[in-house]
Amino acid sequence: MCGIAGIFHIDGSHQDHDLLKRMTDSIRHRGPDDEGYYTDGNIGLGHRRLSIIDLSPAGHQPMSNEDGSAWITYNGEVYNYLELMEELKEKGHKFKSKTDTEVIIHAYEEWGEGCLSRFNGMFAFAIWDNKIKRLFCARDRFGIKPFYYFYDGKRFIFASEIKALLEDRSIERRPNNQIVYDFLVQAYLDHTDETFFEGIKQIPPSHYLIIDAGGIQIKRWWDIDETRKLTPIDDKKVAGMFYELFEDSIRLRLRSDVPVGTCLSGGLDSSSIVCVANRLMFGEDMTNRISNRQKTFSSCFDMEGYDERRYINGVLAKTGAEANFVFPRGEDLFDIISDVIWHQDEPFGSTSIVAQWYVMKEASKKVKVLLDGQGADELLAGYHGYFGALYSDLLEKVSLLKLLKEVIYYKRHHKQFQPHVFSNIARSFMPPYLVSILRRRIKGDIGWLDADFQKRYRKTFCFTDKFSSKLDNLLYNLLGRYGLPALLHYEDRNSMAFSIEARVPFLDYRLVEFMFSLPADQKLRKGTTKIVLRNAMKEILPEEVRTRQDKMGFVTPEDIWFRTVAKEKILGIFNSMSFQGRGYFNVGQIKKEFDAHLSGKKNISNAIWRWINIELWFRRFFDK
Repeated sequence: MCGIAGIFHIDGSHQDHDLLKRMTDSIRHRGPDDEGYYTDGNIGLGHRRLSIIDLSPAGHQPMSNEDGSAWITYNGEVYNYLELMEELKEKGHKFKSKTDTEVIIHAYEEWGEGCLSRFNGMFAFAIWDNKIKRLFCARDRFGIKPFYYFYDGKRFIFASEIKALLEDRSIERRPNNQIVYDFLVQAYLDHTDETFFEGIKQIPPSHYLIIDAGGIQIKRWWDIDETRKLTPIDDKKVAGMFYELFEDSIRLRLRSDVPVGTCLSGGLDSSSIVCVANRLMFGEDMTNRISNRQKTFSSCFDMEGYDERRYINGVLAKTGAEANFVFPRGEDLFDIISDVIWHQDEPFGSTSIVAQWYVMKEASKKVKVLLDGQGADELLAGYHGYFGALYSDLLEKVSLLKLLKEVIYYKRHHKQFQPHVFSNIARSFMPPYLVSILRRRIKGDIGWLDADFQKRYRKTFCFTDKFSSKLDNLLYNLLGRYGLPALLHYEDRNSMAFSIEARVPFLDYRLVEFMFSLPADQKLRKGTTKIVLRNAMKEILPEEVRTRQDKMGFVTPEDIWFRTVAKEKILGIFNSMSFQGRGYFNVGQIKKEFDAHLSGKKNISNAIWRWINIELWFRRFFDK
């Protein structure tokens, strides 16, 4: 896991080595163990190394092939590198290190762009092919690792984080108001190739970019095959197939030459990782666990309704793992928030990111690699909104009896319907433009948003209809565009802020392809989510965790914080000249909405956070 940077002058201009070094230094936190540079005429590559595999100097980057005709700067992990190394050796390739970096560059030599489909992992890299004077850049299937760039037709500069690009003072800092609008209204982030900074873009997940004297090309190299469907098989067999893939995903992600730990929220996903990892590390033998226990890291609160130690302790008792707890406080929120925003580069949707920040900070004291459960909700239908899509599919098939049973089961497990469950049903039968029109008719303009700003940037968001099933379409869109990319953004920046490599076993592409081949009842059934995972974890998870119906994660009691310890700071932001002069808000209505939250008439903590987060982001990146 590392930080990468580079500059390619298409017009033939020579490198500015000082700029390349400033860019690389600005992301030192991503790789404090080593730094390196390669420059040759109009191409320059920079690298900061976090040593995870082959800790020797042989892993130094940028790295070349044997004859120096190709150079790579790379961030990530290709988990199946040992298998690929053996295959490449059989084809005659010689290796001077034991790194996955060298596997990538030899794989590129052997298979060209086709090498990408052979990698199981997370990655963002750039390879300079000196023979044909071409830069080949790529990003993993789900965008776990970041790749940002600026291109003006004369030069192409790239880096792992936006702040590195901003070291180039000739790039004018301008907010991308369309992205600001999308964030404020929809809480969207990383849903397009654009960023909050106008002119700075990112390679989309599962895409590669090629740039040479002829210009720039961006192509998709992987997608889910919508035609691949498993014939009906029983629960036990499906659960066995899932477990085999899941266990192998974790096995690969335990490959490391440094200590590996796990995040543990107490939920189904992280608990499954902890329990399966424990089996792989120790088998059924408990004798080795006292001195060499798996290390887990959790965020907790001494506040009922926000604390999951009841479930966490059950997992700890089952595995004998070591517990490490952090207790985020609302009193500290504004003391650290500027640093969090700087590391995130862009605004973020809630203070739950702060809870994760503290977890990563604590983990950095003991490990350099963490396994985490990101992607499970999007893959396994873990959110309640997915039930609306399921009901829509049943309604469309006129499976009315099954629909009625599902509704009854949902009510039994969850007491009351969340509004978006039924709104998703109605929305799924309407074209996007009609949904947008009806939403405006019902809600009118958004009162807290400046009217002119709203009129200029309002737009309709369209889902990709790749599958015949509305549930699969919803899963596909949240996995690839409207949900998971933002969560992976938070995960990467928070972990790398403390030089931690975060690995996400649920996003092994084999597991993802398998899940999309399954029928809906392996995801949602009888008002219950994640059916196949629950079935696969029988006798592995504590039963109380395996069968729990509520959902929390690394949340914070932000609604309470905003009414109490953070109240005066928030009011100070709303009353500031800078906030009132941004041109985004109807400040009078903002204050009325905040008063309603303070009185308990509403709980709009997520919206409040987006309002103040935008302002704090401006102060960190534009006002200074």
